[in-house]
Amino acid sequence: MQLGLVGLGKMGDFMNQRLLNGGHKTVVYDRGADAVQTAAGYGSTPSTSLADMVSKMSKPRAIWLMIPAGAPTESAIDELMGILEPGDIIIDGGNSNYKDSIRSAEKVKEKGLNFVDVGTSGGVWGLKEGYSMMVGGDKAVVESLRPIFETLAPAPDQGWGYVGPHGAGHYVKMIHNGIEYGMMQAYAEGFDIMRAKSEMNLDLYQISEIWRYGSVVRSWLLDLVALALKDDQNLTTIKPWVADSGEGRWTIDEAMDHSIPAPVITLSLMMRYVSRQDDSYAAKLLAAMRNQFGGHAIKRE
Repeated sequence: MQLGLVGLGKMGDFMNQRLLNGGHKTVVYDRGADAVQTAAGYGSTPSTSLADMVSKMSKPRAIWLMIPAGAPTESAIDELMGILEPGDIIIDGGNSNYKDSIRSAEKVKEKGLNFVDVGTSGGVWGLKEGYSMMVGGDKAVVESLRPIFETLAPAPDQGWGYVGPHGAGHYVKMIHNGIEYGMMQAYAEGFDIMRAKSEMNLDLYQISEIWRYGSVVRSWLLDLVALALKDDQNLTTIKPWVADSGEGRWTIDEAMDHSIPAPVITLSLMMRYVSRQDDSYAAKLLAAMRNQFGGHAIKRE
């Protein structure tokens, strides 16, 4: 099956390289001409637009989108609907809301097209480690894409799988990211507490390395903690500002829809909001209340 890849940010670029290394031929498109030329240097066929990309592909075609969720993805799908032919496949490998993916599947079906949603995890390490992929859609269509998934995954039979109907791939990835929020917050708090125990002069990098092997809290996230701490345990060049992709919020929405308590994931998201407040009014009011009822000291600016 001929594969087109739309979106050559760092993750898309690494996915393209992994596909080429696995023997797949790709046609690529990105709004950045330099990114397209870089991919052409690897051996991909470059294109200047979605229409140009489709014209250079043999049937059946599969177009993999690795672009921001929301309007960019919706726009690309709408444009592809006008230029693809029945039997072609649109794959959304970004972080779209699963409800949007269900709607997209219904929309493209009216044109005789197929839709597959792939929750993709692995980030910039995917070129070396492979990508974890949670795939939703029609099972027969997913099976036709098996060679692509087997190439992108850590191993042909590991790290990827068909998880359910349209929307299921992005749904499972949404929950994956919600869990990730909680795990990251727990690591961050634990290392912060150890750092505060200054009289013990703990080597946080050493501790992260100890925990990476044999401990019950070992994980790939802990591997990344160790990398972050290796050269600068104080993280002096990093501002304490943490973004969120939206999937943590969607996970919490889903928990509320089903009346499922999810305090860890919810609070981990709230802590990301706290990180963005250089001058928290709420914190000031908390300090003022403590001073009023208990005479506790207030730090003045």
